[in-house]
Amino acid sequence: MTSTGPRRLQLAAGLQKLRERSGRTLEEVAKLSGYGKSTVGRYEDWRSRAKPVPRAVRAIAEAAGGRPAEVAALVRLAEDMPEGWWVGAAVPEWLHPLVSLEHEAQYESAFAPSVVPGLLQTRDYALAIHLAEQVRQPLDKVTELVEGRMRRQEVLTRHSPLHLWVVLDQAVLRREVGDRTVMAAQLDHLIEQSQQPNIDIQILPWAAGAHAAGLGHFVTIGSDDVLGAVYVEMLGGGFYMDSATDVRRYTVAMDYLRSQAVDTTGSLKILAAERKEYR
Repeated sequence: MTSTGPRRLQLAAGLQKLRERSGRTLEEVAKLSGYGKSTVGRYEDWRSRAKPVPRAVRAIAEAAGGRPAEVAALVRLAEDMPEGWWVGAAVPEWLHPLVSLEHEAQYESAFAPSVVPGLLQTRDYALAIHLAEQVRQPLDKVTELVEGRMRRQEVLTRHSPLHLWVVLDQAVLRREVGDRTVMAAQLDHLIEQSQQPNIDIQILPWAAGAHAAGLGHFVTIGSDDVLGAVYVEMLGGGFYMDSATDVRRYTVAMDYLRSQAVDTTGSLKILAAERKEYR
């Protein structure tokens, strides 16, 4: 186990595996560690927003029967855990797990059936999306949410950038978000981004018909040293899965979508053609 990759996911999985290997229950580990059952459960849940305390990690790992080297590796993960900028920022709490994974993940794949994914949105497009979603929020609050989304995109330009692979339903290019000027700029941005070495964009054309993902927007994210996780977008929130079965099911679905979509070169031509519609 190393300190690279999505560390919170590694830490949670490591603690859970130690406990399962030992055959101990949450209650037993809690009693042996001196921490409550809810605390032990929270440390095994990578979606928890609380920053792990190395002392607690050591106690729980030892109570779960961890060997000295295993305990030390998990404690090191907790010690190296960064305090993400998104904590206390204008990023919805339900999105914190995804943003925290993006902060350290190596790759992310997304299927977008209705709107451009957040990592590829222009500021004006993001503002239009948030104004539509946050109809009861004051403008300054909406503006803060947009700023948070723009900062989230920094993972695409960092020293070791996230590799993003997106399959866009062609309907996304025709759904007029904001106005025609906003859409023209958004399509220009997609064309520009599609030519970056760490970004692949494919278009799922109308002719593809029914496809492997049904109707839902989903994201798979991870690194070479961990299996990863799945995020499924829902109204006013999102649902996360990290079991090997779920991750593989969505990974396979993404593979089928890529095979049904136009290749990246052909997709660039589609983007250019759709851009002409917004002259």
